[in-house]
Amino acid sequence: MQHKSTLLLALFSPALAQAAPLDYFLHAAGPAASPTMYLGWGITALCVAVIIIIAALLWGALKRRRPHADSHELGKEGGGMAWIYIGAGVSSVALFAVLYFALVVLWTTYQPSSTPPLTIAVTAYDWWWKVDYADNADPTQRFTTANEIHIPVGIPVKIELKSADVIHSFWVPQLAGKTQAIPGQTNTQWIQADTPGVYRGQCSQFCGSQHAHMGFEVVAQPRAEFDAWRTSQMRQAVPPIGEPGRTGQKVFMNRCAGCHAVRGSDAAGVFAPDLTHVGSRGKLAAGVLSNTPEYMLDWIEHAQQIKPDSLMPSIALTTQDAAALSAYLATLN
Repeated sequence: MQHKSTLLLALFSPALAQAAPLDYFLHAAGPAASPTMYLGWGITALCVAVIIIIAALLWGALKRRRPHADSHELGKEGGGMAWIYIGAGVSSVALFAVLYFALVVLWTTYQPSSTPPLTIAVTAYDWWWKVDYADNADPTQRFTTANEIHIPVGIPVKIELKSADVIHSFWVPQLAGKTQAIPGQTNTQWIQADTPGVYRGQCSQFCGSQHAHMGFEVVAQPRAEFDAWRTSQMRQAVPPIGEPGRTGQKVFMNRCAGCHAVRGSDAAGVFAPDLTHVGSRGKLAAGVLSNTPEYMLDWIEHAQQIKPDSLMPSIALTTQDAAALSAYLATLN
C-alpha cells in the first residue's frame, strides 16, 4: 500500500515522492529556478481567481433563477450575451498574459549569464542516474558516479542529458525546471545553487513501475570542499588488505562485476552504477535507502522486494559471504 501511494503521489508531484518536504518545490535556491517558481505561483493565482469567479457567477445565477422561468426568458435576463463577450475578452487577455510570462521565463532560463565552467553528463536509466564528470582537456580528470551530483556553490553548471532506454525527465525543483532525457539525443540545461545544501531531484516523466523511486541528490558545496571531493573521486579504489576484505572482493568479482565497475580492480561492468566510491554517497538504490552497511546488504539480498522490476537481482548469500562482501564494500569510500 505504501509503494502504491508513493507511486500515485509521484505521478502528480514527483518531488513529493518519499514524503519529501514542501520546500522541495515551493522555494527556489538558484537563479535558474526562481523565474520558474514565480511563473508557477502566478499560474496558480490565476487558476484560483478563475475558480472563485466562476463559482461566484454560478452562485449568482442560481440565486436569480425563477422556479418557472422558461429558457427564452432566462436568455433575455441580465444581458447574457454581453457577459459572454466580457468573459471571453477577459479570458483571452489572461491567457495571452500567461503565454507572454511563460516565454519570458523560457528566455530567461535558457542559458546562464556566463559560460558554465563545469559540464556534467547525466544519463538516465530504468531506474537510476549515471553521472559523468568529463574533462576534455585532461582525460585523467574524468570519473563516473551515480545518483549523486556534486556542484560548487555560486557558479552555473551545464547538465548534458541523455537516456539509455525510455523518456525520463530531470528535475531539481529548487535549482531548475524540468528537462527531458530522450533516447538518441542530448538535451542540455543549467543549474546553480546560491547556498550550500543537499537538493532533492526526481524523474518527473512516468518511465515505468519504479518511476517514484528514481531520485537523486544534488550536493552544493563551497569550492574548496567540492575540489576536495572531486580529487577523492578521481582516485582508484584501494585494494583490500587482509581478510575478510580479500574474500569479499572475490565474492564481488564472482557475483557483481558483470554489471558494476570498480576502478582499480578487474570489475568493469557498464550496466549498473559505478561503485568505486559507493561508500561516500548518501543514498542507495537511487534515493530509496540510506547508505549504511545494513541497508547495503539488505539491498543486495532483497533488491526485487525493495525495488520490484529493477534490473538489480536479489542475490542469495551465505552468512560468511555476506560478511566478507560487506567488509569489501566498506573499503569503497
